[in-house]
Amino acid sequence: MALLSHAFPSFPASQTLQGTRILSLALNLPGPAALLRCQRLGAECVKLEPPSPPGHASGDPMARYSPAAYAALHAGVRIVQADLKTAQGQAALHAELDAADVLLTSFRPSALRKLGLEWSALQQRWPRLGMVRIVGAAGARAEEPGHDLTYQAEAGLLAGTGCALPASLQADMAGALAASEAVLQALLARAASGHGVCIDVALADAAHWLALPRAWGLATAAGDVGGAHAAYRVYPCADGRVAVAALEPHFAARLFTAAGLEPSADPRAPQTHEAVAAFLRGQSRAGLDALAALQDIPLHTLAQD
Repeated sequence: MALLSHAFPSFPASQTLQGTRILSLALNLPGPAALLRCQRLGAECVKLEPPSPPGHASGDPMARYSPAAYAALHAGVRIVQADLKTAQGQAALHAELDAADVLLTSFRPSALRKLGLEWSALQQRWPRLGMVRIVGAAGARAEEPGHDLTYQAEAGLLAGTGCALPASLQADMAGALAASEAVLQALLARAASGHGVCIDVALADAAHWLALPRAWGLATAAGDVGGAHAAYRVYPCADGRVAVAALEPHFAARLFTAAGLEPSADPRAPQTHEAVAAFLRGQSRAGLDALAALQDIPLHTLAQD
């Protein structure tokens, strides 16, 4: 829990959305992460969850597979449990919609129709309500099942990793950023026109957005940030690893000088790679941290995997 809470303070907190209310029906990760960002911008955030299964405190699956993440994401969010397939649950939903500025969902279109949450019906009853629909893929593919892993695979973000799982849920978290951005877009559109708008956010598109540097060749093996530049790589050191990001010529020159090379050494030349690797292999993490501070070199040391 300490690790999760440690990550949040770097995100800006403001009162930009003070006076607005966001109602979420979205479960798992992208919706709650988007709601968290809205809450940190000052919005009043409410989430309707399915009734809890026996022995559980929440109807959101995340509360079962990662209680710590669930707790961190829902701090400051008012939780209401409601079975939207019942008249009582629909009444609770409508009461919340009466006070909401934006509705956030993560259901497939067919599920929204069954719950009476098509955009046309919402617009007729709540014309000023905005809607942000998180879907797996856009348009005709919105009914396809999928998850973060499949969207990353489709976007090429698993290239070169073999069968290893990705280090993070990149499609989900990028989708959360896009969804919180869409909330702001919906509010701005309503301020201009007086009417709500509906915006779809596709997790597959979010993954493809993250994969653009690879598509452009930047993050491939032939790219300077994909391993071709000797000063932009992860190297072993004496007691761990070091991520070196001395991409700009003045940073690279300082690293090359420390490694006994000419400051103008060709960063792509094999001998430059070999010399930098040999130098770093003989340095301790503490020594490299000190070098970085003294010489203003962007690097970060890591423990051995």
